[in-house]
Amino acid sequence: MSAQPELAIYDMDRTITRTGTYTPFLLHAALRLKPWRLALAPFVLLPMALYAAKAISRKRLKEINQAMLLGAAVPRADLARVTESFADVIMKANTLPGALKQIEADRAAGRRLVLATASYRLYVAAIAARLGFDDVIATNSLTGVGDRIMARIDGENCYGPDKLRMIEAWMHDEGVDRGAVRVRFYSDHASDAPVLEWADEAYATNPSAKLRTLAARRGWPVLEWGVTV
Repeated sequence: MSAQPELAIYDMDRTITRTGTYTPFLLHAALRLKPWRLALAPFVLLPMALYAAKAISRKRLKEINQAMLLGAAVPRADLARVTESFADVIMKANTLPGALKQIEADRAAGRRLVLATASYRLYVAAIAARLGFDDVIATNSLTGVGDRIMARIDGENCYGPDKLRMIEAWMHDEGVDRGAVRVRFYSDHASDAPVLEWADEAYATNPSAKLRTLAARRGWPVLEWGVTV
């Protein structure tokens, strides 16, 4: 292994997992905490249409869906129980064997494992712990009175260029000098192009069609860790 410290940064949804996790988490939590709210699930199509029409941001779309399915605020203690059970579901049925193998290889090589995802920290932390990650960079939630998790994002949605800014902010807070470390990054989606361009080693994993084209143009290795949905 090189004497230079190394970071192995992973996206999560469809990179480590077979599918996205945000909507499944909302449904999982609603079923266990407020099952009556599942009757509102068809109405998420409206904010999705607004997002598709660029009338609202991706950040706002996530806030609206959370408010609809979980309510404007949920006690942290209530969420803790369902985040743990959701993490168990992900580990049992929604991880890609190739991703798990690569995580173990990076750990064995002495790399610091970082999960950087647009998914919410409120449930990602439990998944990351089971996967053995050292650090998590994710979309954060505002906390209200009485330690209640609000259906509002604290700061930025960890997506696209904002993901790179959040990684750089994390490195600054951790005292990690970018010039003194070698960074590898794994992602399935072209929205992560800013981080892929910034990394020393970029890997297109289970890539979307757009990322596959971009990877061919940039000369990034393509890794197939399993079939995504």
